[in-house]
Amino acid sequence: GHEQLLKMMEERMMDVEQKLRLVKRLLQDKVNQLKEQLSKNTKADAMVKDLYVENAQLLKALEVTEQRQKTAERKNYLLEEKIANLNRIVRNLASPSFSP
Repeated sequence: GHEQLLKMMEERMMDVEQKLRLVKRLLQDKVNQLKEQLSKNTKADAMVKDLYVENAQLLKALEVTEQRQKTAERKNYLLEEKIANLNRIVRNLASPSFSP
């Protein structure tokens, strides 16, 4: 009985060791997977930061462009007014009422 009990204990111990090795292997796989995910997340985070900076620069460029467009529209409006005034002057000069 004593020998058999010792043999059973030894078999249980080997079974437990085998299960522990399996668990250790599974845990190591999970650690590797998490390290890889962390690396990907770090790269993605850097890309997001770069995109945030680029977006800010593009917004500033858009703001400057819109301001230039408004200035150009104002200048265009003033030029159109001047042209209309000049046309009026030319018509008045060419009208028969100013003929000698």
